[in-house]
Amino acid sequence: MNYTLNQLRIFLKIVEKQSITKASEELHLTQPAVSIQLKNFQNQFPIPLTEVVGRQLFITDFGNEIASAAKRILREVDSINYKLLAYQGELAGRLKISVVSTGKYVMPYFLSDFVRENPGVDLVMDVTNKSRVVETLEENQVDFALVSVLPQHLNLNKVSLMKNVLQLVGNPKYFEKLKIGKNVFSNDTPLIFREKGSATRAAMESYLSQRSITVGKKIELTSNEAVKQAVIAGLGCSIMPLIGVHRELTNGELNVIPSKNLPIITTWNLVWLKNKKLSPVASSLLEYLKTNKEDIMSSKFKWLNDY
Repeated sequence: MNYTLNQLRIFLKIVEKQSITKASEELHLTQPAVSIQLKNFQNQFPIPLTEVVGRQLFITDFGNEIASAAKRILREVDSINYKLLAYQGELAGRLKISVVSTGKYVMPYFLSDFVRENPGVDLVMDVTNKSRVVETLEENQVDFALVSVLPQHLNLNKVSLMKNVLQLVGNPKYFEKLKIGKNVFSNDTPLIFREKGSATRAAMESYLSQRSITVGKKIELTSNEAVKQAVIAGLGCSIMPLIGVHRELTNGELNVIPSKNLPIITTWNLVWLKNKKLSPVASSLLEYLKTNKEDIMSSKFKWLNDY
């Protein structure tokens, strides 16, 4: 056996993406380069790691076993590197954060300077829906999670970062065409929802339920970006976090539609399990946020005060 760490990393990415093309894009390599590395890696094993059925790549059972071993090897390599940096007096380690989908417009601003000031910190940020975020917390897969609605069944610590403002938004041309007046929630107005499990979906449903508002036509989409594009295209309106549509509000593609009892205001919280033993990197991030979060909020998100 004479495989390299680079081959292990490339093979793991192929397993994760189930595609040579997608792996090459994520690794910023050409597809032929990834294919050659996979071939060289495969040549060291008498049993196939992958198989192609039709045009779809599949990982064999043996390939999955090798992938599991590769993860353990690379984890130990990272540990060696972090220990070296620690001996040299640098903060080093992996920081894992799970972020609800809209949080991708928030969390990077609270991390960028911290990561830049500590080059020995490797950031892993998983952007997904609220259900999956809560699952990663429960299973202790991450250091922190960013949520706007706290899961009540978990015993958590939190640092509040900034407010999350949700408003009814729509394409101004679309609403002008429908000639909707004060009652924007008429049965003729399609409402666009996120998928079940989304915190935005829950906030929207709670708002409608508390006011006994009957929805005529409902459209459901599976990402914040998909909802935004649908609203821009005039498919309907939606109650959305303004943090995700700031550019579109600024350039006039979307407008906030004044409505009674809006906006909905929640808080973006960075949370972690109360009984979790935080790593030096995680503890350092908390200290950084407590010192700098107000400056970050006022410099990057001051525009939210207009709503």
